[in-house]
Amino acid sequence: MAVLIAFYSRAGENYFGGAYRRITVGNTEKAAKMLADLTDGELFKIEQVHPYSENYQTCIAEAKADLQKKARPKVLNLPDNLDAYDEIYIGYPNYWGTMPMAVYTFLENYDFTGKTIHPFCTHEGSGLSGTVQDIQKSAHGAIVTKGLAICGSNVDSAESALGAWVREVKL
Repeated sequence: MAVLIAFYSRAGENYFGGAYRRITVGNTEKAAKMLADLTDGELFKIEQVHPYSENYQTCIAEAKADLQKKARPKVLNLPDNLDAYDEIYIGYPNYWGTMPMAVYTFLENYDFTGKTIHPFCTHEGSGLSGTVQDIQKSAHGAIVTKGLAICGSNVDSAESALGAWVREVKL
């Protein structure tokens, strides 16, 4: 069966180890594209109907407000089903110790019985936090493997770490 790489990523102003920098492709999207090359997986970008701001400080304030409300933002073009996939890599930036709420929207939309989820995140110091457990609670029926945390500042050189992780989590 096919591999899906579903990911949430944001371009615009981002935080890199103490400084802000504008990027045209988000860090998680860069990692997702590397994974697609490594696994021959199909990419699906989780995009909110009303995206967060391109300004970093505004974005994190919006993400925090959504977290506090336990919001489930509407997502563009959700697939009708995931029947064609038995392995799903799910990628996201770590916002406030968890995933962006739109990732919850994606996960809670499907029955993952018989599917394996491999979580990966980008961050600037917070690692995976509790995101693997959050996915286990939200992706009903899924087998959730060990996750991988990639420092966003180092994503451009993460291909070897991604390759080693893919080999490790393959069942």
